Amino acid sequence: MNPLKTLIVDDHALFRQGLISLMKTRPDLVQVIGEASSGAQAVQLAAKMRPDLALLDIYMPEGDGLHTAREIRKISPETAIVILTSSEQDEHLREAFRLGAAGYLLKDLNANELFDLLAGVTSGEPVITRAMAARLLKQTLYMPEKSRPHLETLTEREVEVLRLVAQGESNPHIAE
Repeated sequence: MNPLKTLIVDDHALFRQGLISLMKTRPDLVQVIGEASSGAQAVQLAAKMRPDLALLDIYMPEGDGLHTAREIRKISPETAIVILTSSEQDEHLREAFRLGAAGYLLKDLNANELFDLLAGVTSGEPVITRAMAARLLKQTLYMPEKSRPHLETLTEREVEVLRLVAQGESNPHIAE
């Protein structure tokens, strides 16, 4: 497997630089090809670089992470987008997946968990922790019928994967 060509997008320079340093410890998995401090800058870089993966914060100037995800999906649909944020707002979680994000992670996860989850990007596995998957599944199943997202837009495999993640199954087990 070739390393994921990755674009890191966060308006906090210290976090961005720390994440880049962390990614350098796993050159077999990730190759950082660019960094951006705003949504607008991220869209420009994604158009030029065509990354395999874009890690986006939500709270940023010149286009929040969700707007940026939408724009990157338009210009580079092959780029897997993973939201990496401090936002635990349910509407952000739902909207990210509605926009076609490959994942949604909170910044409080540890490095090993981040790498384990990112390893699933190439095989199309959802990049989401067990707790967030359970939360998303619960929201979807228990919301009023008329406001419920159309589950029929998810493939049978996508629903199965979401349930397995929520049950705590490992990515390698899910991939089988």
